[in-house]
Amino acid sequence: MTVPLSADPTRFVLVNTSHPGNVGSAARAMKVMGFGDLVLVAPRFADVLSREETLAMASGATEVLQGARIVDTLAEALEGVTHACATAMTPRDFGPPTFSPRERFASLAGEGHRVAFVFGGERFGLANEDVYRCHACISIPTDPAYGSLNLAQAVQVLAYEWRQALGGFAVAARTPPVAWADGAAVQGLLGHWQQALIDIGFLDPAAPKKLLPRLNQLANRAALTAEEVHILRGIATAMQRLAAARGKAPGGPDA
Repeated sequence: MTVPLSADPTRFVLVNTSHPGNVGSAARAMKVMGFGDLVLVAPRFADVLSREETLAMASGATEVLQGARIVDTLAEALEGVTHACATAMTPRDFGPPTFSPRERFASLAGEGHRVAFVFGGERFGLANEDVYRCHACISIPTDPAYGSLNLAQAVQVLAYEWRQALGGFAVAARTPPVAWADGAAVQGLLGHWQQALIDIGFLDPAAPKKLLPRLNQLANRAALTAEEVHILRGIATAMQRLAAARGKAPGGPDA
């Protein structure tokens, strides 16, 4: 079977995958990083692309599954690929050079290759013969004491690192632009708070010491927004109302 070339120059190849959920999760990992070319080599289940668990774990990345192909051999999966990267953490005494993703991708992204990332099965990883077919071996730098990554997790890490090497996606703002409070607004706030603190008996106007300059420095460090100034002035107003109400109550200072 000949694997058709995709407009996507990046291919993700899963060899001998056992768990349908990992196929779905891998499709999701690819989609969120903007990739869509998925090829499965001799998966355990022939109907893996349409299984309920696969679809559930894909979480909406159904077009990746719909466009995925199943082939019998890695040689078929790599047709049209000009640079194949095996993913393996087990040391081998022979084979392609090993790199961390960031180390290799920095230069690979500018070389114009049709790239494939080849992942082995969940239990045994890639066979030596599969690694030998590849130009490079990519090893995700994990804690030496525990380097076991789930297949879909490994796909996500490499998809992210490769996308970043290709230029990445801009981060979309989730909040509206901030309207910062200007100097006049901050000074108005401080004047309001000064009077409110006098009204509640916290500040003695005859001996203010350095309270106001310290509050001024606090406001500067806080880098207040216009909305926050309004909130703080509202609090000061509430303090003054409460002080006035207590002053007029029976037994209060004005009684």
